[in-house]
Amino acid sequence: MSLCEIVRLEGYIQSSYLAVYPDKIMLLDGCCRADVPMVLGYIKSTLKRPVTDLKVVVVTHMHPDHAGGANKFREKTDCLIVSADKKKQWYSGIGGRTMHFVDIHLGYYVARRQGRPFKNLYYSASLKPDITVTDGELVPHFDEWQVLETPGHTDRDLSLFHLPSREVYTADLIIKLRHKFVAPFPVYYPKDYVQSLKKIRALQPSMVMMAHGRELAMSKAEFDEFIAHAPKHPRTIKDTIRHKLLWRKRDNFRLFKRKHNK
Repeated sequence: MSLCEIVRLEGYIQSSYLAVYPDKIMLLDGCCRADVPMVLGYIKSTLKRPVTDLKVVVVTHMHPDHAGGANKFREKTDCLIVSADKKKQWYSGIGGRTMHFVDIHLGYYVARRQGRPFKNLYYSASLKPDITVTDGELVPHFDEWQVLETPGHTDRDLSLFHLPSREVYTADLIIKLRHKFVAPFPVYYPKDYVQSLKKIRALQPSMVMMAHGRELAMSKAEFDEFIAHAPKHPRTIKDTIRHKLLWRKRDNFRLFKRKHNK
């Protein structure tokens, strides 16, 4: 029988999950920078535990609400940061730094949409994990948790499968908005994204824990419908702008033809 209690905390713009054991704690994702005091406060005040009981913070991908607090947690608790085994930083080069700036401001946009007060979301564009993991491995020091590579949203997305309960944390792979499941934005690799959804479906999880949408049971029929409507083409800021410009160009051409034909 597992001694793990999975606790969901309401973060700045996302849900955060703690795997709480009698002698150790794991944070299933790196949160926003703004969430660090809240998570550590919960460990100290609610759990009545020292913050050094936080032994591992997993970073599922490099966006501000999943990696933003990781370095701060390590600084304050001496925890290990665990992330995907990738040689290249996600935000590398000039283009990567630009994307990092844009992603932070997308975080502010989401916060405004949710009516949140302004908080600092800035975090380093680079991450130096203590341990890297690949598909199928167990999380170091937490061998009830299996790592699943579920790319699509980015090239390095991870999900975490709790073997005893068959609950799975999917980060941004699946989002629940109001009464429907939706794909994240962006989706850089749509073919990989569909394969990642099929991988999660094949697990037949008892519960899907989402960073945006809390935790919900998903039936095979719901998975099938979601996969059928998954993006077939990349959905990024660059692609969105290009499509809008293309449609505007087509509309202008149609208007020109109508005027010319008259």
